[in-house]
Amino acid sequence: MARCVKYACAMSTAALPADFLRALAEGFPSDFLSREPSELQEYGRDWTRVYTPAPSAVALPRTTDEVSRLLSLCHQHHVAVVPSGGRTGLAGGAVAARGELVLSLRRMNRMDAVDSLGNTVRVQAGAVTEAVHQHCAPYGLTWPVDFASKGSSTVGGNIATNAGGVKVIRYGLTRQWVLGLQVVTATGQVLELNGALEKNNTGTDLRQLFIGSEGTLGVITEATLKLTRLPGKQDVFLFAVPDVAAVLRLFRDARQAPLLISAYEFFTDLCLARVQRHRKLRSPFEAPSGCYVLLEAESPDASAVEAWLASLFERGLVTDGTQAQGMAQSAELWALRESISESLSATGVLHKNDISLPVAALEAFCAELDSVFRARYPGWEICLFGHIGDGNLHVNIMKPDTLEKDAFFAHVKQADHAMFELVRKHGGSISAEHGIGLLKKDYLAYSRAPAELELLRALKRALDPQGILNPGKILDA
Repeated sequence: MARCVKYACAMSTAALPADFLRALAEGFPSDFLSREPSELQEYGRDWTRVYTPAPSAVALPRTTDEVSRLLSLCHQHHVAVVPSGGRTGLAGGAVAARGELVLSLRRMNRMDAVDSLGNTVRVQAGAVTEAVHQHCAPYGLTWPVDFASKGSSTVGGNIATNAGGVKVIRYGLTRQWVLGLQVVTATGQVLELNGALEKNNTGTDLRQLFIGSEGTLGVITEATLKLTRLPGKQDVFLFAVPDVAAVLRLFRDARQAPLLISAYEFFTDLCLARVQRHRKLRSPFEAPSGCYVLLEAESPDASAVEAWLASLFERGLVTDGTQAQGMAQSAELWALRESISESLSATGVLHKNDISLPVAALEAFCAELDSVFRARYPGWEICLFGHIGDGNLHVNIMKPDTLEKDAFFAHVKQADHAMFELVRKHGGSISAEHGIGLLKKDYLAYSRAPAELELLRALKRALDPQGILNPGKILDA
């Protein structure tokens, strides 16, 4: 962290107060608290793998009442708490590196009966995203929040980070699919916000304060999720195009095509090479290309789609393409895209960034970004991929073999400032879907004005006066 503030240091060692531990032993089940070293390591980190986990203990509640009583005690004894879901974030938002108590929602995974009339389901925060999908599918319904980590991410974490994913172009962000929240405040008060109401015009919508707040304002324990019908048959296409500009030209054309787009993903040849090195997956194309586009869509008029596909080649918008024939081939094409993050990490040392731009600004931004990297870091391997349909780019800089780690990370920190200046210039965000956490808080001013930051600090002080909830994340004091 950049500096040590009062609430960031509320629990700076691994020692919990004796009277706090005594109260836990007297008022909670015997298996409520774990100090097992392997569990401290597991629950003290998220997918960033940048910070050394050092929590004091892990609390494993089963009910909202237990969360409420725990937070009340933490507030009384000034014990810092890091809420923990599936820990699939990439910004250090679920890291406990300063002796904090981890509050894991893992055991709180109950899913209630699906309401097929209201198209809702109430679940606890620890319910796994993919399990929610499976729970709703027999009713012909789904919670359309979907990403590669759906098998381990949890509903509470998704909501706390306002997660995005591969289907945002069609369904929007997580916040659009949350009707109601049950939240426990830093003092232990339980709030029931909005229930299962579609309409509720009674002043400020308090749900939205907690969605995307990364556990810094309250702990989400249950949610009423809004559901939608399962999509119809999805066609999956993979196209080869020469460069990022061609990716955007194709996207502009696909917007006008006889398709209902669910996902529009792209990746560069450098990403594909890393995937093939790590996963040994086969490209469907004989000739290499600069970029690839994965398009998933419903096709209401098959003949119209066929005509559109033929026209892509006639107009030179693509150099090659394939359409999946069945679910197995669809999965193979998706694997090329969804294996990228894993493959980059497995085949080298890298520095990740997750940014977003207005879709209309993507082409100019990418051209300027390419110029910056060519001028400052000639020969470096820059692996780009992302959700072009919603303006989200993942910029991955791979460490050159000739550069030591420390020197590499010093270089990329300078590169971040240059890139974030471009992000600000084009009206974008330094974090599209992974949040701020610890990793990006020093750069937050590139996306939020001073007046906004002061309002965020005031909100934190109002809802968490002792500063015990996820201290040091997003903002310092």
